[in-house]
Amino acid sequence: MKKIFLMASLCSLLLFSCKGGENNQENSQPAATDQAEPEKKQPELAFNPDSLGTEPQFDIVTSMGTIRIKLYEDTPKHKKNFIRLASMKYYDGILFHRVIPGFMIQTGDHYTKDNPDRPDVFGTGSPGYTIPAEIKGEDGKTLHLHKKGALAAARKGDTSNPQKASSGSQFYIVQDANACKQLDGDYTVFGETVSGLDVVDKIAAVKTGARKKDLPNTDIKIISILPVK
Repeated sequence: MKKIFLMASLCSLLLFSCKGGENNQENSQPAATDQAEPEKKQPELAFNPDSLGTEPQFDIVTSMGTIRIKLYEDTPKHKKNFIRLASMKYYDGILFHRVIPGFMIQTGDHYTKDNPDRPDVFGTGSPGYTIPAEIKGEDGKTLHLHKKGALAAARKGDTSNPQKASSGSQFYIVQDANACKQLDGDYTVFGETVSGLDVVDKIAAVKTGARKKDLPNTDIKIISILPVK
C-alpha cells in the first residue's frame, strides 16, 4: 500500500486518487496546504453555534442538490470547527475543486470563491490553522472508517505533517468506500451523510479537467450549510 500524502501540486489540499503511487501522487489522496485567508470583517452569524445538539445535522445545499450530514460527538474539535465556519457562512459560495469518480468529492478552499480565475491555487487555501487529528480513540483503535458518504478532513502529507493534523476548512465526502479504504486510520472522519448520496454520485460523475486536473468543468458551488431544525 502506498503512503498517502494529502498534497496536490506543491502541498495543495487535494484528495488524490487511490491509484497513485509514490511517483504519481497527484491522484492518490486528500491533500491540503495552509495558505491563510486574508483577514476579513466577521459576517453576521447564520445561526447560533451554541444552540445545537451533540450530533447535529446540517444540509449542505449545493448547486446540484442537497447533502444532509451529521457530525460525530467523538470528534469534538472537528465538530466545533465545522459548526463555527458554517455559522460564519465561510463555505457559502465555495466550489468543489477536487472531484474523482469512484473515490471522493472535495471542497472547502476559500480561494475557489476569492480567486475564481486562479484555478492553479485551488486546493491550497485554508483559514490559516490546522486541527489536531481525531483519528483514534483512547483504546488506540480507529474511531470511524471511510464508508460511503463519510465526511472527512483533508490534510497535508506525512512528511511535513507527521501528526496528521487536519486542514482548517477543507473536507471531502467519500463516494466509493472500497477505493477510500486505504485512507482508514490516516485521516479524521468526523461525520457521515444522512441523505443525498445520489447528489454525491452526481457531483462525482461530472466532467473535469478543462481548467485543471479533477476540477469540474462547470462550477459546482456550495450555496449554504445550515443546521437541520
